[in-house]
Amino acid sequence: MANEAVPLNYIPILLFMAIVVAFAVISLLIGSIARPSHPYPAKLTPYESGSPLFSDARVPFPMRYYIIAMLFVIFDIEFVFLFPWAVGFKQLGLLGLLEMGLFIGILLVGYWYAWKKGALEWE
Repeated sequence: MANEAVPLNYIPILLFMAIVVAFAVISLLIGSIARPSHPYPAKLTPYESGSPLFSDARVPFPMRYYIIAMLFVIFDIEFVFLFPWAVGFKQLGLLGLLEMGLFIGILLVGYWYAWKKGALEWE
């Protein structure tokens, strides 16, 4: 194997890549030939809804929406950590209970901070 040329080892990889590229190009060509293409004015409008735009889509959002989204992600991740902890609760013992209490405590402090800043109050 030491006398074998190194580029010969890459021939199957290059062949596979060529097959993938050929399959992609052929699929796109068949799709462009087979699909109907009859655009009409309503279809060419944004989102194909036919209704005209009434304002700019780039409006500023209040910061509390971002904070609520971050809280959702944080609490969602918390549950990802809670399930394996609950499965191995007996093996973890008191130390596992204390660590999870600290973890939940840190999240509750963040929740309390967001509540005190007014991010969780709805008008």
